[in-house]
Amino acid sequence: MVSFLDTYAIIEIAIDNPNYRKYVLEHDEAITTIFNLAEVHFYYLKHYGQKEADKIYEIVRKFLAPIDEFILKEANNFKLIHLKKRFSFADCVGYVTSLKFRVKFVTGDYAFKGFANVEYVR
Repeated sequence: MVSFLDTYAIIEIAIDNPNYRKYVLEHDEAITTIFNLAEVHFYYLKHYGQKEADKIYEIVRKFLAPIDEFILKEANNFKLIHLKKRFSFADCVGYVTSLKFRVKFVTGDYAFKGFANVEYVR
């Protein structure tokens, strides 16, 4: 089953959180966006250095879903509607992307708990 992996999920998979083991990073089983890739790369750069950041970048970039104008505009609408949740733009684009591709949005971000189409995993 294909899932959308947000930044939180990708990092949890990378650090081998047992709760995320079922979300195997196979080409046909996961998608994410360029914005999540940027966040993961930055996280690794900050915590593990350039070499590890570049390594995770090469792994994750294989799972990129195409982002179009519809997704960008809908992400902005979603962000506006949920301003109090303080979602990042990457979160909004990711969530809308998951809806467009009709796949579960996998995250451990508490702000998404209870949203339709979200698989909340800690």
